[in-house]
Amino acid sequence: MNAEALINHSCTLCCRPTSMWCSRCQRAWYCSPEHLTSDWPRHRKECVPVQPSQHCNMIATPPPIVQQVISVSAILFTPEEERSRIISVQCRPQGTLSQGMCPVPQLQDYFPEGMPSTIILTQGLNGEPLRFPLHIWYCPSALQRGSPVNRAIYRITSGAAAKVWCGPVVVLKFNGSRRQGYSDAGSNDLPALSAYFLAYK
Repeated sequence: MNAEALINHSCTLCCRPTSMWCSRCQRAWYCSPEHLTSDWPRHRKECVPVQPSQHCNMIATPPPIVQQVISVSAILFTPEEERSRIISVQCRPQGTLSQGMCPVPQLQDYFPEGMPSTIILTQGLNGEPLRFPLHIWYCPSALQRGSPVNRAIYRITSGAAAKVWCGPVVVLKFNGSRRQGYSDAGSNDLPALSAYFLAYK
């Protein structure tokens, strides 16, 4: 069997390419024993042991490749709300995960006019590198189209931002500097975002 075919699965937790699966059910994939342990409270509800007759050729016949949709927490800044809020965003794999390609966030509900532009924020306060870069999704033509000012960004910057941000802005967090997947964004990412919104022109 082609060794590359064994690595066409993504970790259930972090989407990293992996060839390891739950030995009990052979349906959930994990990049490390720690991720299996971490996911066990959720996974055990769906973990059904493989029948003994199916154990005979485990190495040569791994379970079929299933492209998994993952869900991560993101930060949403909207024109309608004074405060940002945490939302859940579905991310679909693109290509094969063994190629190290980042999943694509499904943001159509926030940007119905088409695919938004993106900015990758790699530096935090005082210019120090972010261990987990932030991926900012926005519509650059929102101001020209007459979209309202983003009240959440206006509030987080106390109205002092150099650029007027209009329309929705969604921020995802990469799971590492290699930018091959996403992890949950949260309120601890707001200081770096505030500094960025203040400085961006």
